[in-house]
Amino acid sequence: MLISTAHAQAAAGGGGDSFLVSLLPLLLIFVIFWFFLIRPQQRKAKEHREMVQAVKRGDQVLTAGGIIGRVTKVLDEGTIQVEIADNVRVRVARETISQVMSKSAQAKPAKPAEEKKPEEETAEGAESADSAPPPTGASGGRKSMFSFGSKK
Repeated sequence: MLISTAHAQAAAGGGGDSFLVSLLPLLLIFVIFWFFLIRPQQRKAKEHREMVQAVKRGDQVLTAGGIIGRVTKVLDEGTIQVEIADNVRVRVARETISQVMSKSAQAKPAKPAEEKKPEEETAEGAESADSAPPPTGASGGRKSMFSFGSKK
């Protein structure tokens, strides 16, 4: 079992091609990550940046916190004012907008609903005579203290 040192050194000397072959799987993994993870994420970030810059007064937006409201004022390049209920306005950073629900320019004004005539109301009331009116409870028809709307 005597191995000559010259024979052992000659076997380890031809490693130039094996370095490139061992580097090939790492390059392949990087290319796969680039096309399936990095590039789509960059495209999504660019679309979000463009959407946030295009927000204007009247747009209905959804924030990252889950609040839906209508943009009432663009304060500066990083902040907007959003109305989340009647006379309830909050300042929101533009980057926290996750989705624009409806555009103000694309939205058509809603036609006013036609008021019902008293004859139609009585006819509908006769048809639904077995349905009871909604209970008013102890509050006398007012909203609960836990509702977040304005009381009119």
